[in-house]
Amino acid sequence: MVEDAQRPLRADARRNRDRILTAAVSVFAKEGLDAHLERIAKAAGVGSATLYRNFPTREALIEAVYRNEVAQLCDAVPDLLSAKPPYEALRAWTRLFLDYVTAKLGMIDALRAIAATGENPYGHSREMIQAALTTLMDACAAAGTIRTDISPSDMGAALTGIALTSAQPEQRQQAERLLDLTLDGLAAGS
Repeated sequence: MVEDAQRPLRADARRNRDRILTAAVSVFAKEGLDAHLERIAKAAGVGSATLYRNFPTREALIEAVYRNEVAQLCDAVPDLLSAKPPYEALRAWTRLFLDYVTAKLGMIDALRAIAATGENPYGHSREMIQAALTTLMDACAAAGTIRTDISPSDMGAALTGIALTSAQPEQRQQAERLLDLTLDGLAAGS
């Protein structure tokens, strides 16, 4: 990341960066990780210089996209809990998790290549996701809607397994059925 850690980005620079990340997700999903960065800049409505000022290399952009996806997944928890009952918030978040894993699988080779250089694109993502899931499960347990004998770690492993075995778009319905079965098994009184 090129951001100066001591000085926050101006509002317009933040908007440009966010638009680049959004466009990158879309373009990478359509064209793969070898998509031209100029196409991403155009889709974001910025010049190539703006893209390269924010992300000097393809790897920096891919890593930022990945980190942004993790942040969006985890940042969704408070909004879901304020808008829905805890169990429904958990159910909605599992769908977001499925989307996240599907997107991550599309970037896996690039993320491995970044990791091979000594960088850690995963950083604290596992801990962040585990904390988000723990928050949701704690809210559900406090509401009495889920069993308390299943840990967030176990639930995370189940969600990951479902996402990995059903990550192709044509398998989305199967993945959602498996998520429903898992959540039904987690429900209090199961």
